[in-house]
Amino acid sequence: MTVSSPRRVLLVSVPRSASLLLVKILNVHNQPHVLTNPGAGYFFFQAFMPAIRGGYMEIPLDQWTEAQKQEIKTSFEGCVENLEEFSEKAKNENKIMFAKEHAYWLVNPAVFQAMMSGTENEELFNTFRVRLSDAYGSPQTFSPSNKTVLPDEYLRSWQLTFIIRHPALAWPSMYRALVKIKEIGGLSERESNGFWKTNMTLRWTRLLYDWCLEQGDTPLLLDAEDVIHHPQVVTRFCEQTGMDKETLKFDWDGEPEEGNGPRMSKGNTEQQDMQLKINSIMVSSLASSSGIMKDKAPLTIDIAGEMAKWKAEFGEEAATRMEEAVLESMPDYEYLKARRLTV
Repeated sequence: MTVSSPRRVLLVSVPRSASLLLVKILNVHNQPHVLTNPGAGYFFFQAFMPAIRGGYMEIPLDQWTEAQKQEIKTSFEGCVENLEEFSEKAKNENKIMFAKEHAYWLVNPAVFQAMMSGTENEELFNTFRVRLSDAYGSPQTFSPSNKTVLPDEYLRSWQLTFIIRHPALAWPSMYRALVKIKEIGGLSERESNGFWKTNMTLRWTRLLYDWCLEQGDTPLLLDAEDVIHHPQVVTRFCEQTGMDKETLKFDWDGEPEEGNGPRMSKGNTEQQDMQLKINSIMVSSLASSSGIMKDKAPLTIDIAGEMAKWKAEFGEEAATRMEEAVLESMPDYEYLKARRLTV
């Protein structure tokens, strides 16, 4: 890079990984030396939604029109532009920029074409890659392990951090939320299926984590179990990101929620109202709590025993699919958990 990197922290999560709880404990909006947006991140939500609604997991990208591809590319560019505006403000105020994003939201849509075809189309990958200011280097590069839309040089300008949670806890929680969102008309069956395919996995988290290792960096990684049962780990997280550990809070009885999910930057009033309802579903457990709820993270998890519970709660078909997603995710989870920050 030709300029010094802004001091900024990107928390990479997956849905239902207790990332909102972590943000609550960090008390991000009241951190004296931190700047973030009202949602404490979710900048890339605006690119994720049109991608999901476009159905590129069902229709191969090479069958999309150029206009459809450009819509997604433009969405990614708008996300980065908004993120850069906040980063510049943080830099001018001599503050740390903080953002939380789900791992999948950064992934290049061409990854799915590669998964379906078994071969990578470099031209298709280039279609969605975001070109940034020359301040981040020229040319800007994408190493083979970088499956995001963001160049290596840009990713290296952030301190990447991660939070994970046991799949047997995270994925059922996500499914429960999806059911509720479908009930209020917030998602079609196809869109719900898209959320399932893209978010109930840790492959994107591991890819980005391993990319960090290739850069010679060992990023901070938290497990939700530790955040809940050993919250001192959050103090260590603060110490290593430059945040103020004196600002942490571990109870919040009666306090209103801040930054409770992504915002719609465009769309009609009806769409914005629906997003607020969806956000309410996603934060319902946290919003009704007065502090850390340890029962949300049992210390012992028996997947076979959980499977019996899923059959009773979700039915045979959904439970079977849940078991497959959990078992598929476990190698990545165990790999990442072994590298977590501990106290």
